[in-house]
Amino acid sequence: MKLYSPWEKAFNKLLTPFEQFLHAQTTTGLVLMGTTVLALILANSPLSEIYSDFFHITIDFNVGSWKLSHSIHHWINDGLMAIFFFMIGLEIKREVLVGELSNIKIAILPILSAIGGMVFPAMIYLAFNMGQEGSAGWGIPMATDIAFAISVLVLLGKRVPPSLVAFLVALAIVDDLGAVLVIAIFYTEQIHMLPLFLSGVSFLILVLFNLFGIRMILPYFIVGLFMWFFMLESGVHATIAGVISAMTIPSKPRRTALDFSKHTKNLLDEYDSYPVGVDNTLHERQKAILTNIKYRINSIGTPAAKLEHDLHLPVALVVIPLFAFANAGIAIDFNSISGTIGHPISLGIIAGLILGKVVGIFGVAWIAIKLKIASLPQNSTISQVFGVAFLGGIGFTMSIFVADLAFMDNEKLIFNAKVGILIASLFAGLFGYFWLKYVSDNTNI
Repeated sequence: MKLYSPWEKAFNKLLTPFEQFLHAQTTTGLVLMGTTVLALILANSPLSEIYSDFFHITIDFNVGSWKLSHSIHHWINDGLMAIFFFMIGLEIKREVLVGELSNIKIAILPILSAIGGMVFPAMIYLAFNMGQEGSAGWGIPMATDIAFAISVLVLLGKRVPPSLVAFLVALAIVDDLGAVLVIAIFYTEQIHMLPLFLSGVSFLILVLFNLFGIRMILPYFIVGLFMWFFMLESGVHATIAGVISAMTIPSKPRRTALDFSKHTKNLLDEYDSYPVGVDNTLHERQKAILTNIKYRINSIGTPAAKLEHDLHLPVALVVIPLFAFANAGIAIDFNSISGTIGHPISLGIIAGLILGKVVGIFGVAWIAIKLKIASLPQNSTISQVFGVAFLGGIGFTMSIFVADLAFMDNEKLIFNAKVGILIASLFAGLFGYFWLKYVSDNTNI
């Protein structure tokens, strides 16, 4: 038996883009869990003041009389998270072009379920908070944390069919799109027209780059950076620039797959025709052939696919963990925890993420299947869809993000919201996991 070092195993293992995406989301979920626990420990330890003060440190950028000044917390939420939203934009575009959302017969179930999973949680939240100070937080329980939800499914291994994983991914992508629209439309307090116009001009330039066949990343990055800045100054949340700019990145290869295969085979035949040199050295012509093959590999790929692949690890290991570390640390007073949980904001979020998501995702899916508008994911059961609906109640990243926007600068309301998000996400994740592992195979709903 031949032994491989760890990197040789990785080299010999072929992963599809979808499998790479799942691995990246699982990594994100595990690291996210660790940083969340660390943030909670620090916020409830003697180091809590240092932890809190650190994120209020101001970082300035000055160019002549122009100045951009924000706290570290603000730079993370408005700056680094723009990269996360850029990734969301790339994922949405991929799913629509070649993924689960590209086939309407398959896509109809996750699309309808995602809509139900956004509408019902918002309605339930408003039932607790209508006319009260927390009414603006109706968008908080609408979100699903794709990294955590997928991590739970991956932990279940072969007990969950691949089609069910694809269903959850498609659902979460539609959910992310809905959250982006909600943030852009409903959580923008004041709009400054000139910066918004300049942001639109930047977007138009990016579109022209695409139409003129520019495939280098640098021009898109430079104009995208200006677009982010103008969006920040306009009053529309700056992270929206990440999603919009991602839509302009080229997603079509320069060459067709058939052309690539035909010419590469010819080059490999020529490569094999040269004798192996001393110490396995290559003939000069072989080196030229390898360079040409590398060029052809790059031409069959797309800038969008390359960016999504290259950004997965930085987003998984840096951006999302930093966001969790900066936002999940809440100081818990266990003497008053029952009062906090009983607050309308906390109750609305808990009920929305648990009851609302289950009613919205599972209820709409069940009706769509019964009416034959859609069909069950292949080799799955309606009971497994019920378990996945609970996993949809893991809000976390996007829910915390929306909470900060909904209750901007009101620490008390943000605290209540975060307590509700953490409790609901923990319960939804655990219940969904145990249901799918121990109950769903033997239950008919």
